[in-house]
Amino acid sequence: MAHILIWIISAASIALMLFRPFGIPEAVWTAAGALLLCVLRLIPLRLAGHAVAEGLDVYLFLTGMMLLSELAKIHGVFDWLAAIAVKHGDGSSARLFTLIYCVGTVVTIFMSNDATAVVLTPAVLTAVKRARVKPLPYLLICALIANAASFVLPISNPANLVVFHSAMPPLFLWLAMFALPSIVSITVTYLLLRWYCRDEMSTPSEEAEAVPPLSEPGKVSLIGILSVAVVLLAASALKLDLGLPTCLASLVIAAIVLIRERSNPMHVIRDVSWSVLPLVKTAGALEMLHGALLQAMQWPVAISGLAVGGIVGFSTNLVNNLPLGLIAGATLQTAPFHPILSKAVLIAVDLGPNLSIAGSLATILWLIAIRREGMHFSGWQFLMAGMIVMPISLLFTLGAALIGAH
Repeated sequence: MAHILIWIISAASIALMLFRPFGIPEAVWTAAGALLLCVLRLIPLRLAGHAVAEGLDVYLFLTGMMLLSELAKIHGVFDWLAAIAVKHGDGSSARLFTLIYCVGTVVTIFMSNDATAVVLTPAVLTAVKRARVKPLPYLLICALIANAASFVLPISNPANLVVFHSAMPPLFLWLAMFALPSIVSITVTYLLLRWYCRDEMSTPSEEAEAVPPLSEPGKVSLIGILSVAVVLLAASALKLDLGLPTCLASLVIAAIVLIRERSNPMHVIRDVSWSVLPLVKTAGALEMLHGALLQAMQWPVAISGLAVGGIVGFSTNLVNNLPLGLIAGATLQTAPFHPILSKAVLIAVDLGPNLSIAGSLATILWLIAIRREGMHFSGWQFLMAGMIVMPISLLFTLGAALIGAH
């Protein structure tokens, strides 16, 4: 009975977060759901405290990335990147689609999928409005590439930190494990999304505006972002936790920009989306999922890899990928398994959320970013695209992971 209540409360908090009755902010509903689980003693306080402690690295990582993203947003870095994509689209909807997809891929890889969702989305929306094209294909790019490219590097997705935690592979081993699956994921998602949006892609206005020069603080912010990416790659290569280096490096870059511009730091601190941190919560022990994973791990390697990937990929859309990543990661650490299963779990945790908005923190942040721009986008619209894109891309990507394992 307790397990059923955990699922019901978790699902209800996610649904309330998506629909926002009475205009109450998203983070309030998810925090209320987590609090209710504790009040009803469905989750022991010790377990809840342990979950918060386990998520500390993710909190630090998100804080650093949000701070960097806010600096880039304030000083026009993302608007500049989006304007370049529109300019070089040169009146071709296919070229514009591809360029924005490439920009989203690069931002996701080096700044995390949450940066793509939070700050690239509004910039792309502004850019496509200037180009006078329908926004749907380009908004979907920001959401789907945020997940499809999020396992190129360990820093590309906070969920990567959750799944592997202390067992994070060294950088070069990571690249060997995920290079081929990442290429397949990015390519297949591009082709499927391009096909799905074929009727929504209109010809951009030929009167493309000149790309405004990037301001001096914008250049410093961009250099800082690249410097932080180098720091994170070094930390990953040294098998260090990534949250603290991200946070410290971001604080240093922010201090440099603020001192150089003699700006009030409160302007940056106030605009950072602190309300997203309560979204990083656990949905409880989820023993049913744990049992299903253990059962699937007993099958032959190829079948087991596909089964585990499918279970985790679709389950991310029921409980969100961060808490599910905690459970899947703990399962991998407590049971003997073939190495391919860790790849399957990570791929499914990152790519599975492309099915629905509730699947990952990135897609939730993407929805919030769209709402802040005064646009409406329904969960059904996302699901229609996700039902085409996610299952096929997940199957091909898991297949690439299996091929790369032999």
